[in-house]
Amino acid sequence: MTETAETESINSRREELMQALDTGAAERISQMLTGLYAAEIADLLESFPHGPREVLWELVHPDDRGETLIEVNDEVRAGLIDEMDPQQLVAATEGLDTDDLADLLSDLPDAVIHEVLRSMDKQNRDRLESVLPYPEDTAGGLMNVDTVTVRADVTLDVVMRYLRMHPDIPKTTDKLIVVDRNDICLGVLPLTAILTNDPEQLVAAVMDREITNIPATLPDVDVARLFEDRDLVSAPVIDESDKLLGRITIDDVVDVIRDDADHSLLSLAGLDEEDDTFAPVVKSARRRALWLGVNLFTAFIASWVIGLFQATLEQVVALAVLMPIVASMGGIAGSQTLIIVIRGLALGQVGSSNARWLMYKELAVSLLNGLGWALVVAVVASLWFQDADIGLVIAAALVINLACAAIAGITIPFVLTRMKIDPAHAGTVLLTTVTDVIGFLVFLGLGTIFLI
Repeated sequence: MTETAETESINSRREELMQALDTGAAERISQMLTGLYAAEIADLLESFPHGPREVLWELVHPDDRGETLIEVNDEVRAGLIDEMDPQQLVAATEGLDTDDLADLLSDLPDAVIHEVLRSMDKQNRDRLESVLPYPEDTAGGLMNVDTVTVRADVTLDVVMRYLRMHPDIPKTTDKLIVVDRNDICLGVLPLTAILTNDPEQLVAAVMDREITNIPATLPDVDVARLFEDRDLVSAPVIDESDKLLGRITIDDVVDVIRDDADHSLLSLAGLDEEDDTFAPVVKSARRRALWLGVNLFTAFIASWVIGLFQATLEQVVALAVLMPIVASMGGIAGSQTLIIVIRGLALGQVGSSNARWLMYKELAVSLLNGLGWALVVAVVASLWFQDADIGLVIAAALVINLACAAIAGITIPFVLTRMKIDPAHAGTVLLTTVTDVIGFLVFLGLGTIFLI
């Protein structure tokens, strides 16, 4: 299904559900929800405002609630949990994978957590406790401890009989993990190797020893990059002594990639991907107020710079008319460089070793574009105001501001990263300040020198 078709399908479902809610057709809504995957139900819940969302949640089948709570974003999840009583919450956790349960557990009330742990057998409780120490955004937080392991000194026939004894093979199992007596990871045994080799051969003879073991402390974005670069479907997770802890599968990695993309997009506007789209007005306003305040402060700085040249503007009104062009062009050019660098840092393609080369390249691009567009602006401004000097002044200011924008677009992400600040969050505001201040300063300064 194409992305457009999928979007149309979601919109169609939402309209159907809204109509059913308006008419009070609860049975029809329940039937519609029963045929959907948990992720699809989560998308629908996130697209409904408060009120209809709570009604819809009451009609979600109890067996689907646990998986749905995992799929919705953090803020929506907190609201749905508040609507459920302790017995419903305990029931919702039944049957969840260990990694999913670990993610959900931190959002549950203490009394419910205690009840959930009490309802688990010792094996599953031990598995859960092995996951909990790791942050959610690491390989340890992503991993599932429900793995199938085999020894290297047994035959493939023994492995086949062992698998037949398993009533339920874990989802997305493309390989078995080979360990020794101390659970040290030695390699993997692809399922295809079991099927295509002589049953009497030993696992040691056909297993793959060139494996990608993932340290439990590796950040989730680096895990996603490994899966992408090496075309993995699953991979073992190990501790610092190479002991097997669990495995990560491609379905978990897809979630990481989606969340990272949402984060990159929304952070540019100072927003959070876990925010509820239909959160109350006051709460949303309070969140956005901070970045509006920061932007206002930087705008005052730019206005202060303009105020320094009040006398110049009174004598040459044309400068006031043309000022936005210089600042706008610098802002766009700087944003292009900023986004390239932020993306490069996130993907590990840009670092201190190649930052200088990238700066030279971006500076050359900005100068080339600056010279080309400066010529266009100079001609237009000269004809508009019948003054060639104004055209030359804005052309020079444009070239200088674009060059400075390129340098700022490179340096700001590196400085913020070194300060352990997300450049996607603060980079745009700082860049706008730099391009506005330098643009106004250079343009009005040159105007004062050559036009007064």
